[in-house]
Amino acid sequence: MIQSSRSQQYLKEASEIALSIDAPQIEEIVHQLVTLRESGGRLFLLGVGGSAANCSHAVNDFRKICNIEAYTPVDNVSELTARTNDEGWDTVFSSWLKTSKASHKDAIFVFSVGGGDLEKNISPNIVKALQEAKARDMKIFGIVGRDGGYTKKVGDVVVIIPSVNDEYVTPHAEAFQGIVWHCIVSHPLLKAQQCKWESAVAAAA
Repeated sequence: MIQSSRSQQYLKEASEIALSIDAPQIEEIVHQLVTLRESGGRLFLLGVGGSAANCSHAVNDFRKICNIEAYTPVDNVSELTARTNDEGWDTVFSSWLKTSKASHKDAIFVFSVGGGDLEKNISPNIVKALQEAKARDMKIFGIVGRDGGYTKKVGDVVVIIPSVNDEYVTPHAEAFQGIVWHCIVSHPLLKAQQCKWESAVAAAA
């Protein structure tokens, strides 16, 4: 018989995390995004690695489900790699914000395991993007792991994914980015469009 103890432990930890997340922080992001949408602001999502893939998925949800104008630099591989090659990895997001003419009406949403740390040279591009965002008086939101790093330090509303097992900090943080942003886009205050599956089920009822 296949032993399932590791899988059971992983899922138990996921349950512990879900019950420990600060739900009022999620609600606050929802309310702030309602204000952003009403004022015609844009939402820029930043992340690297697995978090970058989450950003791409989330952009779709914010645009299609919530009618929020949203973008992520990781969706344009040509520009991302050109900026990395010509200007350097650490400024790839901050220079993109400059070209996008980001303003005080807009907001940054960071998906990250560590939240960025210049001293440890972890996600310096996120740190410099946040510095640029602060200079432009933009709102900063985040879903990050552990103590949240630089994102938590300078962010307006940042959801921390609690760490319950040092062996699984990254997979738990990246998995719960998805849970939290889906919670946000499904919120009645933000949800403007019914998802296809739910609408199909409702039509058949």
